[in-house]
Amino acid sequence: MTPPQHDVLTIETIPVEACDDGTVVALVTINRPNKLNALNADVTSAMKDMVAWAESEDSVRCIVMTGAQPLEPEEGKRSKPNAFVAGADITEFLGAGSEEITTKFTDNAIEALWNMSKPTIAMVDGFALGGGLEVACSCDIRIASSRSKFGTPEINLGLIPGYGGTQRLVSLLGYGKALEMVYTGEMIDASEAHRIGLVNHVVEADELKTKAVEMACLIASKSSNTLRVAKQTLRSALDEGLTEGVATEARAFAGLFDTEDKEIGVKAFLNREKAQWKHK
Repeated sequence: MTPPQHDVLTIETIPVEACDDGTVVALVTINRPNKLNALNADVTSAMKDMVAWAESEDSVRCIVMTGAQPLEPEEGKRSKPNAFVAGADITEFLGAGSEEITTKFTDNAIEALWNMSKPTIAMVDGFALGGGLEVACSCDIRIASSRSKFGTPEINLGLIPGYGGTQRLVSLLGYGKALEMVYTGEMIDASEAHRIGLVNHVVEADELKTKAVEMACLIASKSSNTLRVAKQTLRSALDEGLTEGVATEARAFAGLFDTEDKEIGVKAFLNREKAQWKHK
């Protein structure tokens, strides 16, 4: 199990102690600290390679996305701030027209991350702005440090979010709050992001990795088949009305009764034992 190697993106595999079969969490770090981890063509290409690799590796059960920490500053210079992803690399927008951008954004890495069948967590430390916020929103769960900042500043460039941000923010925050963020371009801090439901948890910076990895390992210890069905069913709530969504859930719930993992889980519960999943 060798992860794809890229200068702009690194992958660390972390064993899940609760499992003894090689189960791992993939900690994926966007690695452009000198540019506040801004998205460019190299990063998005590497992200798509990562998604393909993680989907194909049965041992990878959960993915944690984060950004590289700032480099030590040169003598006499100030250090750069912490950033998850501070946005897209705006130099790639200069002179670009609609045809070029349509091609670039139609089959993009953020959608690939969003469409993963496996659970994903955004571990946010610092700025998550523009495309960076959209990367975070394309993950299933967001955990942030208390020094994190969130925003959609595209309006200040004469643009709007282009990686699905307008749609996912409405789902996460509601119509009015999403409009406020997009219209104003103003940043919000971590506590406000938590209050409005943009992030699931806020912790101190020195606790962030522990919190994110612990949650990832807990999720990874569950049946991967059941997690996949759960993600598909929950996602249907975004795409279907309530009546159709409830019917989708009923079919998914009933279908799990024909799986080995249902029998394993029920027997383990009744016998007060730890479930040894067949389909992890």
